[in-house]
Amino acid sequence: MLADDPLGAQRESPDDLTPYRAAFDRLAGDPNQHVMVADRGGEVVGTLQLTIVPGLSRRGSTRSIIEGVRIHSAERGSGLGTLFIEWAVAESARQGCQLVQLTSDVTRVDAHRFYERLGFEASHVGFKKAL
Repeated sequence: MLADDPLGAQRESPDDLTPYRAAFDRLAGDPNQHVMVADRGGEVVGTLQLTIVPGLSRRGSTRSIIEGVRIHSAERGSGLGTLFIEWAVAESARQGCQLVQLTSDVTRVDAHRFYERLGFEASHVGFKKAL
């Protein structure tokens, strides 16, 4: 799923699952990490990672970060993405978060419209540096 689009195909490699398994083990051992998977008939059709982050800013607010949202191309438009994001927002509130944030590559214009429709605002400029 992570490699099933033009951007993911450039940065993911399903040929060797070793680093993904190691990453999953790290996530599974961290109570602030939540990986959701949607299964339809035994096939994975969606994924999402939710990270809970305690912080000092905003008067000691806890926030969540939504990452790795992927919906199988055959499932887009089915409402699955909306269910995933609604779950992530509700789980964030349940865990005491005051803010939910996510980033999306600047080229994913359809995804931006999707997130805005669900109440997210493009309020910040993000920066990344590859290491």
